Amino acid sequence: MQKILSTRSPEEASKMSGFVSIILLPIRYALIIGLTVLGLLYYHQMNLKAPDGSIDFERILPLTINNFLPTGLMGLVLTGLLGAFMGTFSGTVNAAQAYIVNDIYLKYLNPQAPTGRIISMNYLTGVAVVALGVSLGFLAKDVNTVLQFIVSALYGGYIAANVLKWHWWRFNATGFSVGMATGIVAAMIFGFLLPASQLLYWFPLLFGLSLAGSVVGTYLAPPTEPAVLHAFYRNVRPWGLWGPVLAAVQAQDPGFQPNRNFRLNLFNVGLGIVAQLCLTILPMYLILSQKLPLLITVGILVVVVTILKKTWWNKLSEY
Repeated sequence: MQKILSTRSPEEASKMSGFVSIILLPIRYALIIGLTVLGLLYYHQMNLKAPDGSIDFERILPLTINNFLPTGLMGLVLTGLLGAFMGTFSGTVNAAQAYIVNDIYLKYLNPQAPTGRIISMNYLTGVAVVALGVSLGFLAKDVNTVLQFIVSALYGGYIAANVLKWHWWRFNATGFSVGMATGIVAAMIFGFLLPASQLLYWFPLLFGLSLAGSVVGTYLAPPTEPAVLHAFYRNVRPWGLWGPVLAAVQAQDPGFQPNRNFRLNLFNVGLGIVAQLCLTILPMYLILSQKLPLLITVGILVVVVTILKKTWWNKLSEY
């Protein structure tokens, strides 16, 4: 999301998002399925028992890498895993610093802070966020529990605010903050009270709470400044509830036209999802030597890419 927001135009955002899928998905899942196959082949040669006598499945990956990969390949795999970790880690820390320093400290606590103080606050915030994350890591039972919490609970409180910001003109920073806070706090409470395997079933309620918090928070503060809304709408031309902003922009520029490609955009989104699924499963079929499923996947991918070339890529400049 941060990468999309940092692009200069919808065309650049589309290209960036598309190339991330093309480059990332095949490489990621080739690595994953390769290590999975090794782990399955040599499963009975691993000592996976925990001190209490149970099976510790989280030991499969490190034991597979350590025992069944040659030295050079082991280095490449570890480099890839460390690179993936650092990419996620640095992006998360940088985003946290930006939110806390820009949206809280400079806006509410010290708007006139000198540059040196801002830099110091960035360092302090980074250290505090990392320390908090490490502390929470010690409290986690296992990786699967954390993953279930993130996918099932945290996303439920995360989606509403990040959808409304594109599709509702009245939505503002207060609504975003309240909606995110409501969703995250609710997700944490549910995570403590419920088993990780049951969190997915509570997704609709978490989403509803976050949505309610976003709407209530929006009306606790005045709308965003008209100049900001007009500039955003001119540049992005999003779908949704933007009628008052569109009317104001057209009053200033009668020749301005909104985005009338909703159906085509939605069609392309559907095809893009199919293409992403094909890019995910293609390396799996390749490594497993599943020839017929591989050929079918390649065929579907070729057809989808050909259509997207005409309906999406060739029309990016029109968006």
